[in-house]
Amino acid sequence: MLEWLLSIDRALFQLVNSNGVPFLDSFFLLLSAKATNVVVYLGVAVLVARKKHWSFFLSVLLTVGLMIAFTDQVTNLFKFGLERLRPCHEPVFKDSVRLVKESCGGLYSFFSGHASNSFALATFFSCFLKRHQRKGGGLLFILAALIALSRVYLGVHYPLDIFCGALFGLFSGGLFWILGQKVGLQYVK
Repeated sequence: MLEWLLSIDRALFQLVNSNGVPFLDSFFLLLSAKATNVVVYLGVAVLVARKKHWSFFLSVLLTVGLMIAFTDQVTNLFKFGLERLRPCHEPVFKDSVRLVKESCGGLYSFFSGHASNSFALATFFSCFLKRHQRKGGGLLFILAALIALSRVYLGVHYPLDIFCGALFGLFSGGLFWILGQKVGLQYVK
């Protein structure tokens, strides 16, 4: 069963990665840049906190910082615990991967930190926007999905890496939203 799932994962990777087109490379590189998440979510934080006290903004930033640290550390535990090679490091694929980035990145890929962080941020801020009757949560999930897809397109993750990363990101974002409410952080009042 596991080998069957991994063979489908490899086939999907090859389908997405080998069908890349040069005029989309810059777009997917931009999506994959960590600065993209920083700029987008800092902008969302400023937007939702602009009519509040500065301590409100700081409590949101603190919570998001803790959430990203948690998400990154759990992602690394899985990567170094399972040691699944990135497609661009995998001997079977190494010569056929269309690597769009300058480098392949770290050795291991399961699960994707980009996907987990993007979906954690989308989940957290979507809960926040919904709570304050604001729109835009759906766009945050579209952005998260595009960021996750970019990792396969660029040749550094398998689809299963981004799928599991997205699931963990949904969990992490929801967990930090709930924890924020439990401890009474200012942003949930």
